[in-house]
Amino acid sequence: MNAGSSSVSLDKAERGKKGGGKLGSVLSRIDPFVPRTDHNPRELRSWAKRTGFVSTSFSGDRGTSANEKNGSAGFDLEQSLGNRGGGSSPKIEIDPVLGRTRPNRRFEIEPASGSENGGRRIENDGVLGSRDGAVLGENQGRRFGDEHVLEVRNEGRKVDLNGNGKVNDSVNESVNRIGNANGNGVGVAAGNPVTEKRRDDGKTETDMEMNLHPDGEEPAFGEWRGPSGMKCGLRENPGVVPLMYYGLQHYLSLAGSIIFIPLIIVPAMGGTDKDTATVISTMLLVSGVTTILHSYFGTRLPLVQGSSFVYLAPALVIINAREYRNLTEHKFRHIMRELQGAIIVGSIFQSLLGFSGLMTLFLRLINPVVVAPTVAAVGLAFFSYGFPQAGSCVEISIPLILLVLIFTLYLRGISIFGHHLFRIYAVPLSVMIVWTYAFFLTAGGAYDYKGCSPDIPSSNILTDACRKHAYTMKHCRTDVSNAWRTAAWVRVPYLLQWGIPIFHLRTSLIMIVVSLVASVDSVGTYHTTSVLINSKPPTPGIVSRGIALEGFCSILAGFWGTGTGSTTLTENVHTIKITKVASRRAVEIGAFLLIIFSFIGKIGAILASIPLALAAAILCFIWALILALGLSTLQYSQTACFRNITIVGVSLFLGLSIPAYFQQYQPESSLILPSYLLPYAAASNGPVHTGNKQLDFALNAIMSLNMVVTLLVAFILDNTVPGNRQERGVYIWSSREEIRSDPSAVADYSLPRKVSKCLCWAKCLRV
Repeated sequence: MNAGSSSVSLDKAERGKKGGGKLGSVLSRIDPFVPRTDHNPRELRSWAKRTGFVSTSFSGDRGTSANEKNGSAGFDLEQSLGNRGGGSSPKIEIDPVLGRTRPNRRFEIEPASGSENGGRRIENDGVLGSRDGAVLGENQGRRFGDEHVLEVRNEGRKVDLNGNGKVNDSVNESVNRIGNANGNGVGVAAGNPVTEKRRDDGKTETDMEMNLHPDGEEPAFGEWRGPSGMKCGLRENPGVVPLMYYGLQHYLSLAGSIIFIPLIIVPAMGGTDKDTATVISTMLLVSGVTTILHSYFGTRLPLVQGSSFVYLAPALVIINAREYRNLTEHKFRHIMRELQGAIIVGSIFQSLLGFSGLMTLFLRLINPVVVAPTVAAVGLAFFSYGFPQAGSCVEISIPLILLVLIFTLYLRGISIFGHHLFRIYAVPLSVMIVWTYAFFLTAGGAYDYKGCSPDIPSSNILTDACRKHAYTMKHCRTDVSNAWRTAAWVRVPYLLQWGIPIFHLRTSLIMIVVSLVASVDSVGTYHTTSVLINSKPPTPGIVSRGIALEGFCSILAGFWGTGTGSTTLTENVHTIKITKVASRRAVEIGAFLLIIFSFIGKIGAILASIPLALAAAILCFIWALILALGLSTLQYSQTACFRNITIVGVSLFLGLSIPAYFQQYQPESSLILPSYLLPYAAASNGPVHTGNKQLDFALNAIMSLNMVVTLLVAFILDNTVPGNRQERGVYIWSSREEIRSDPSAVADYSLPRKVSKCLCWAKCLRV
């Protein structure tokens, strides 16, 4: 609205007041609203956009000082819209429709004691309206800003955001919740003056942009629930055939995270190609079973459970223990049973952490500033393994790394038949193309050396010339694996297939600490996923339920013998974003297909024959993606804040440097270990000597793990260094009342009725 029409409205409001006319008579003489045609309502500038801060509602904090209330960093945007229980109004006025601060209009909004609709009474010393806003509607209402009209009626709220007479239903639902949170009112109180400085483009510096999605989607800010841009929503069921397609699409994009861990740990444990194929089949089965369990009884978010890289580094530490280095007979089975026992104990601790309700207390201390460096350290932990392994065959690894980068970055916008194939299937497409290329290199004799055979183990090679090429043949050739010849067509992985688990205190202590890291990782994934699919954030009870079930799923992984625990895959967030599929049913059908594939032994055999250099090359990309996903969690805090920059930087540096100090104590028999496994041998040779060998092993192992040290440093600093809620980016979790008052949110997170009745004793785990 231009300045002329605004002044006319104010003059009419003044005449109506002086003449003693009623509110209705004043409103009836207000000129019709004429929207501006040169304004895009999505182009909103904000402190939240500049800093990356994400919140779920707006309010002032009665307990803060005057400086904090008036300072630029003092806007407490994280609590409810107003003081629901009464009390003083917030001091900073924020437009909930535009998402920007408004200048002081010098009127107060107070609860109207006799109002039939529980609305707000507006006092302005007899003056109704202001420079930018006026009251509209049959009973009450307010126009927010120059372009947007909010009308409030008895029968419901209707919002016209564009001035064209069309109603945005999704925004109406959000405005209803905003009104209900403030006593069915629509006002936000004004307080101290906030100066609006005009820039050359006509916009104000105090405008607050709430477009939190870089792809231009509607903001899922707090109580708002705009379109999420998903092809398939959380509870949508487009049919069996589309669900099967979406499910396969979801798991193909996660193929690298699910199947490549056995290619690392089984050879390090002394296992054969047949053992590798069996472990891969077991991982497919456990991933399918645990994903279905989590979808029905966990948080019920569309998250895939699988063998996480969080457990890979501690597994390598246990594998490279001194007493296992000289084992020759049944080495693989013995180490696998040791891993099984440690995973079971650590998972029991994680499950108890969730079922007991202690996780709800722990959540108060976990913030994005803690989660971000911890998850990033999971990816950084394998820098000594990634390219040193991939570099053994650069003619395969470098083309693969380049190809996956070209697909994900340069060709991500290309659509074929309406599908962004290069973005969604970047990993499987790259692997298939380079694998075929490696097959032609092998068939063409690129790795044939005179008098050398790839079928002879390197330990049996006598000539120096062949010994020099044994490493290259093992990592580059596509025909060195005999898994296809030895694997059965049909094999069902069963519990305790490797034998009875072995329990030791030293390995159990390691996995207990690692289970805490896995829980912190999952907490960040839960929150990010709920925001991504435009759902209410889960309650602390729902988060505890998810952590408890993850612990139970890891117990199953321990009994089945996957070599690692089962937890929520961090890469799942990226998969949901690029595939635009958040359907719970699609994830369940994909998990069911994984279970079927696990029974076909030849599938595991094919995957086990992937050259090690190729697997290491694709893992370089996956670990880099985990690093980036971890750091992206900082968007929920003030990323430019010196406090956060320092905490994250110090945490990451010490998380790499302190383990490097422990890893410099090389094993006495270092020649029997490859160079890329030496960092994981510190547990037996570290500097800690307490006199108790079990405790020495555990402490040296824990302090040599990058993610554990990073979590410890970030956790202590973030919870001891002073900082307000915006700086820390405190995760906003929904309350039970908010979930129960929202039917869609209840359907998102509530358990099946029979299961809910069984958990009637555990109030901390229910919606």
